[in-house]
Amino acid sequence: MLKSRSLIRPEDFTVEEIDEVLELANRIIENPEKFIHVCDGKLMATLFFEPSTRTRLSFESAINRLGGRVVGFSDPGASSTTKGETLQDTIKTVSNYVDIIAMRHPVAGAAKEAVEVCPRPFINAGDGGNQHPTQTLTDLLTIKSLRGTLEGHTIGLCGDLKYGRTVHSLTKAMSRYKGTKFVFIAPEELKMPDYVKEAIAGHDFVETTDLESSIPDLDILYMTRVQRERFDDIEQYERLKDTYILNAEKMKSAKENMLVLHPLPRVNEISTDVDSDERAVYFKQAGYGMYVRMALIMKLLGIEEPK
Repeated sequence: MLKSRSLIRPEDFTVEEIDEVLELANRIIENPEKFIHVCDGKLMATLFFEPSTRTRLSFESAINRLGGRVVGFSDPGASSTTKGETLQDTIKTVSNYVDIIAMRHPVAGAAKEAVEVCPRPFINAGDGGNQHPTQTLTDLLTIKSLRGTLEGHTIGLCGDLKYGRTVHSLTKAMSRYKGTKFVFIAPEELKMPDYVKEAIAGHDFVETTDLESSIPDLDILYMTRVQRERFDDIEQYERLKDTYILNAEKMKSAKENMLVLHPLPRVNEISTDVDSDERAVYFKQAGYGMYVRMALIMKLLGIEEPK
């Protein structure tokens, strides 16, 4: 049972528990009208200390579509942190008002600090370059829904693998499924951290700087942007930001059923001429994000599925 639990990293849930969430999300997709009142009277706090479009709006859309309501902020300047209030005091206070909390924070480890004092179910909506577990659930739902299984895929992760919390979480999550092979595509300065590679010991992975030569072997290509907000050295960012650009010409060498995912927002790492390719599923992926968050909210609140 996931009732009253919190989600800080994908490993907090067993594979069976993740599958429960994904299966419920698919049932919501099939019949969304069935779920429109299941969270009547429930209140969610969205505490976003860092800018967000998709994650914040998908959380808020999710609770609203379930019949609940939302309070919170999308600008830390509108909170008492500007007066010196600690994160833990903010969480203790907000917990008095709501049934569940989703928080995004720019500092790695902030979610772990917050959950230690949170008496309500707590969802990490991204903490610095550390983890982004609900994006991972979104990615897993996308792959499972479009490919039918989470097993046996060769997945290429391309771009900012050093600071990209989405690729850290997804790599660890996919390593729990049989037959997964990884191709880490990044410039030397943005390689996948050792601690992530150590976490997937026993799985095949290769590291390369060459996107074009890797594409023909992939079942899934997960593109990421080089994140300016993670760089202290802007000159290094400017030098690396356009290292990889996926375009229609490069897609010609990909498998007919390869999926292209991206957590969004994109900058220019995927050319718009790829958007019309049926294999480009990143906007569909964003839609799956709302449904998987609806399922997660229901599970953590212990809401029964309507008959």
